[in-house]
Amino acid sequence: MKLARAIHFDESDMNVFHSPARTGEWCISGGFEFSNWGQGDLEGRARQAFANGWLGVETFGRVTFVAVTQIEEAEVESIAQSLAQHFVQLYGAPSVQAALGVARAEIEHMSELCDEHAPNTLLTVARELSETGVHEAYRIITPQETQLDALAVHGTLDE
Repeated sequence: MKLARAIHFDESDMNVFHSPARTGEWCISGGFEFSNWGQGDLEGRARQAFANGWLGVETFGRVTFVAVTQIEEAEVESIAQSLAQHFVQLYGAPSVQAALGVARAEIEHMSELCDEHAPNTLLTVARELSETGVHEAYRIITPQETQLDALAVHGTLDE
């Protein structure tokens, strides 16, 4: 099974998201967070999170880029439990057990998005708010072959 981990190329996510995800944490789309939003909610850092933020399932922070990678089944269940607990604490789900199905469906959606891509493929999300709800589009950035001239040359200046 594949899922995606948060990846940072620079410090920009630390400046644009109210709560940035931690590098390496597992991520899902997290579009559910915006299901009841209107145009008035789309301001500042909240707008940035809405427009292009993946949701980290450990810190529940946001990140711009995620990288596809393999995940172990035991990790999937741990993520589902954590996400279900988040649904109870933040969204008022009646219990972790009641929220587990929705948590697993969110993880499955992300897994399906990742399954067709090679490891290290980068993904971005773009969201729009319309009269019919939140629409998500995904961009895929495939890993490029490393060129020999891009590798560091090792040696000493003493020779």
